[in-house]
This record gives sequence, structure tokens and C-alpha cells, in this order.
Amino acid sequence: MKKINIKILLVFILLLTINYACSDNFVDVKPTSENSEDFFNTQEDYENALIGAYDLLQSTYLNVLLGEIASDNTLAGGESATDVPGIQQVDDMIHTPLNAQLRDIWNWMYAGVNRANYILEFKDKTDFEGKDQIIAEATFLRAYYYFELVKWFGDVPLSVDKRIQFGEQFTIDRTPAANVYAQIELDLIFAADNLPLVQNTPGRVTKGAAQALLGKAYLYQQKYDEASGVLESVITSNTYDLVSDYNTIFEEVGENNEESVFEVQYFEGQGAGFDCLQCSEGNVAVGFSGVRNYTGPDFSSGFSFNVPVQEVVDAFEAGDSRKEVAILDIEDWATATGATFGKGYEHTGYFNRKYIPRTRSTDAQGDRNLTNPNNYRAIRFADVLLMAAEAFNRRTTNPDDAKAQTYLNRVRERAFGTTANNITATGDVLYENILQERRVELVGEGHRFFDLVRTGKAEQEIDNFVSGKHELFPIPAIEIQLAGNRWSQNPNY
Repeated sequence: MKKINIKILLVFILLLTINYACSDNFVDVKPTSENSEDFFNTQEDYENALIGAYDLLQSTYLNVLLGEIASDNTLAGGESATDVPGIQQVDDMIHTPLNAQLRDIWNWMYAGVNRANYILEFKDKTDFEGKDQIIAEATFLRAYYYFELVKWFGDVPLSVDKRIQFGEQFTIDRTPAANVYAQIELDLIFAADNLPLVQNTPGRVTKGAAQALLGKAYLYQQKYDEASGVLESVITSNTYDLVSDYNTIFEEVGENNEESVFEVQYFEGQGAGFDCLQCSEGNVAVGFSGVRNYTGPDFSSGFSFNVPVQEVVDAFEAGDSRKEVAILDIEDWATATGATFGKGYEHTGYFNRKYIPRTRSTDAQGDRNLTNPNNYRAIRFADVLLMAAEAFNRRTTNPDDAKAQTYLNRVRERAFGTTANNITATGDVLYENILQERRVELVGEGHRFFDLVRTGKAEQEIDNFVSGKHELFPIPAIEIQLAGNRWSQNPNY
């Protein structure tokens, strides 16, 4: 991280029982060191372990990239129809249990779970001032990684305060998603009760981040009454606000600003190669989404994946200032600036401007396209406002459309710079307005596919989406095999 030095210390790597960073599958673990239980004797041991738990957040670049490509917002792109086949398959909804990128998401999220559980397994071993906050951060991180797992794969093996050790794949079962969500809720309630509103170090989780993710978990389960209450707590805490200049949010100057509820930190200080993408401290998705063979001002080249389609460009209303921030029209840009570029596969003429490479003056180590330092705004205050608007509109007890309109229109007033475009609809029409607002406000940020799934709209919006199948992604085949084929596959795969 730029603000948190996220590199794992060598001593921690040696002592960490399960090192998933470059493992092949989630049960392919290194043997337990006979000295591993001698760790956690000092505050520094706990802090180093927490750094390791944060580290896997950087691998969520793939979750963001595929979450957008799987939706109706973007196409896979790349160099050709065979460029990273796993990404192409997800775009076309023809992915199988052999998909390499889905296997990566499974592996890397379980890496995060086990690193968090490593701390929690020994949470009572050594006492020192400030330990409660470290435990709360580790608990949040476990919930974050499990939330990713449950929304991608549904029922998944659940372990609490204990690492999944080698051999346990033969006895551990897939836990029903409802039970996984129940643990996520418990973890986030605990974290919110024990975290401060503000951290001195940007990137460390806060009370507001825990509450916002809890509200999101409730929303995904259609627990609208619970979601409305906890999300309103984030809003009324006066800890966050919308950035007045939307143009700055996704630039370096806009990192960790007052709108950032939770932000994954990246930096270019460590290089990486394609043999270990998750080893990069940079945001790999940014290079993947960049303009191919680009020469010109402000931006640098990338691999032309994740290209927005005309439909999402047209989703922006006239006068919406967000369009120019979210979408780079490369033809218009080239005409205005003299920039040149190449056309990749499925070229639409548009790029995800929020997360494409910016010009850098320093030399990055390793492959420059894999070390972009752009932070990922995992939870923005605008997202919180829109989630709250949805929750208040959908509440089973005392729905409050007036409050839903207020939160929705806070987002719209910034976008248009006036109240003239405020929404006055109620009921189901207001609900559709809120969902449309989520699309244009959050385009390019990896939320769209899961919004469509949880609202039951995926089949009508996503080409080749099969209801009863594509709401979840397949459990990697190798994991089922390594578990002795005792796990069932997700339906219709």
C-alpha cells in the first residue's frame, strides 16, 4: 500500500501456516511449521499478521474486472477472442468449472480468509494495548473475503477462528449461503462495535466501513429493514460526504478522500509478472483496462479489456457530468489531443476512464502494465446513499419514499449541479430510478453484475444468461476433486 506498507515481512511469510499467495488451490497448503504456534508473542507479531491479511485485498482487482465484464456494461475485449480465455468465457456466459480466473478468485479469497483466521485463532494468546482494534480489523477482513466468496459461489466452506488445514478438505462441507451470511453479519457487527470512526492510516478499516458492508450484506439478502437502519447510521455519522468535484474522485489527488468509506490501497513499488499476478502491489485491472498501443497525453497503454458498450454510454442523461469521468471516448479524445491508439478485439471506441492507466513519471519495477498505483474505491459514500435509498424504498415495515428520494437526489444533484433533475417518483417507479442511478454512478466499479442478479434482472439484461444457473459461478473442479468429490457442484454446471 502507499500508506500502509502492505509487503509481508519475511518472518511472517515463514511462519504463516497457510500461504495461498501463489498456491494452486485452496487446499494445496504448505505443511505447518513446528514453530508456527510460537508466533503471536508480541504486538508486532499481530501487526505483521494483520498486514498479511490486508495484502489479499489487492488481488480483488480480478473480482472487480470480472464483475463488470460479466454484466451488460462491458465486453471482454483484449487482443483477440483467445486472449485470456477465462475472461472471454465469463463475458459470453459459457464459463465452466475449469475456468482459470474463477479458480483464482476462489483461491485468493480463501487466502484472505485464512490469513484473517490465523490471527483470530490466536486472538487470546497475548494481551497488549490496542489489540481489540487489530482483532476487529481481522474480523472485518474475514467478513469481506467471505462476502466475495458467497456472492460469487453461494454455499462455501466456512471456518471461524481457525485455519483450514491440509487434509480437512475431506471432512469440511460447503456451508449454506444463509449461514455464511449469518457469520458475515456477526463479524461486521463485532467489527463496527470495536473500530474507530476514523483511522490515522488511510486504508485501515473503520466503523463506517464495517457498517456499510453490513448494510450491503443485508441488502443482498433483501433484509431491507435491517439495511436501512445500519446504512442510515453511516450517513448520519457525519464522517463522510460526497466530493464536490466528481472529476477528482478517481485521480491520485482523490484517493482516500471524504467520500471513501473503504478503499483498497495500491502502489507501484513492487513489480510482478504474469506468472504471479496477485504478487503485484499495483492494480492489475487498470493495466488490463487501458487503451491498446496508446500514445498521447494523460494516459498510458494497456491491454484493452473491459470495454464499455454503447448501451451503458447511452444510459447517462443529458447534462450528467459523470459521463465524461466514467467513459473515455477514444475517438473524440484522439481528435481533440492528437493521441494515437490501436484497436483491440471487440473494440467499441470506449474505455473505463475511472480505472485506466494514468501517465506516470517514475519507472515501475517489473511489467509496467501490472503495477499501476490506482486505488480501488471499494465502498464510496455515493454507494451508501444509493443502497440506503433502495433499502428505505423496499422496507417491509414503514417504507419511506421521502427519505429514499432524499438520498437518491443527493447523488443526482452532484451529477447535474442542480435540483432540476431530482426524482419525485414513488414506489416501484422510484425503485427502478434508484437501480438506474446505481448503474450510471457506479459503472466501471464492478458492482453491476451482482446488482442485476440480486434484483432478479440479470436474465433480461445479460446476453446468454441462464436463470437457475448463472446467478452463481461454478466451484472450481479441482477443489471438488481434492475434496474427494464430496462437494456438489452449483446447479447446471
